[in-house]
Amino acid sequence: MIHCFYISACLGLIIFQTTVMPNLPLLDRFYDLLLPFVIYVGASRPVRESLIFVLFVGFLMDSLSGSPFGVYLTTYLWLLIGVEFISKFLRLGNRLLLALLVLGGVIIENIIFIGIWGLLGSGVQYPSEVTKRFVIQLLAAIGTGPFLLWALSNGQKRVEKWQTAVFAQRDKPGT
Repeated sequence: MIHCFYISACLGLIIFQTTVMPNLPLLDRFYDLLLPFVIYVGASRPVRESLIFVLFVGFLMDSLSGSPFGVYLTTYLWLLIGVEFISKFLRLGNRLLLALLVLGGVIIENIIFIGIWGLLGSGVQYPSEVTKRFVIQLLAAIGTGPFLLWALSNGQKRVEKWQTAVFAQRDKPGT
């Protein structure tokens, strides 16, 4: 049942990010909302499960984005590897640490995007615009990253509580 929650959350974030955000003036320069999702799944699920979700989300975003295929998949895989590496040394239950990981995810994603666009030869025509967009994304990640992580955690707890109640009711003698 928790897997249904993760699939619903990731599809909801993808739909919001690809259909609503580009049409709103304040959100058109926002960071990738799936970064907190990848960090949360990497921190809360075993590696095999989180890898499946990251591959699913990466392929889906690469298919929908219009960017060179593999950009999002590469970004999410590196972010998952980073979360798994950090989890070996630090306890990832700390909300401040997870918020810093979202900030690091925004930095990693921008480095990968700039590197890939540089390799493709398109170059960066407006460095001040890129810097401005990067700063906006960092500030947005600081402000909304912890909230998105909290929403995912709260949603997961509610689904688990509901699932426990349903199975307890079902397994009750005489029902």
